[in-house]
Amino acid sequence: MKRRELEKRLRVAGCILKREGGSHSLWTNPRTGVVEAVPRHPEIKEPLAIKILKSLGAG
Repeated sequence: MKRRELEKRLRVAGCILKREGGSHSLWTNPRTGVVEAVPRHPEIKEPLAIKILKSLGAG
């Protein structure tokens, strides 16, 4: 999955970007307080993208 597509799906679900790191971005779901690291690669492998979406309540 493209990183931009993953970020778009996170935003639609109400998640916000907490901060940018060197190799990862931290996203949080304000309703649940869950924080998840998203790699800053152009392409993110499908199993990892699904795990991130489920963890943040967006999938």
